[in-house]
Amino acid sequence: MDATADELAGVVDLFGGLTRTELERALAEAAYRADGGSVEAAALETAIRDALESFALVRYEPDGDDGGPDDEALLVAGPTAFPTVPEDAEDVPHILEIDRRRLDREALGEAAGERLREAVETAVEAENAERARTLIDVTYDLEAWAPIDCTDERRRLEERLEE
Repeated sequence: MDATADELAGVVDLFGGLTRTELERALAEAAYRADGGSVEAAALETAIRDALESFALVRYEPDGDDGGPDDEALLVAGPTAFPTVPEDAEDVPHILEIDRRRLDREALGEAAGERLREAVETAVEAENAERARTLIDVTYDLEAWAPIDCTDERRRLEERLEE
């Protein structure tokens, strides 16, 4: 099963958030239900990395009862995602018996904001105009998605593009 960023977001959104291991189990179950197939580890790793890079997924480090096993980091549907549940994944929450997680949107917004600041810094240092334009769009999506103000990051990107 090759999952798109929006499908990854759709699966994690079924649960509120999943650890990396839980996401792999959920996708393996969906692939098996679809056609008896499996999930290729390398392809999944690439898909997760790309989804994080595009802000379709956000990594969230919990600090309390909202995390995964042993407070492991969760992957959460991000601000640029259009979560789409793969056809054979609807019943996965019942099969895996993982309770839906309720996450602190403010803390989640802060985590995404920190990731955005890192991405802005990298794009500015690399003088990557294409990435800067993409990140400007992400700033608007992020502000609509979480209680966060991205004006400074957007301004920095715009100034870099004007140089």
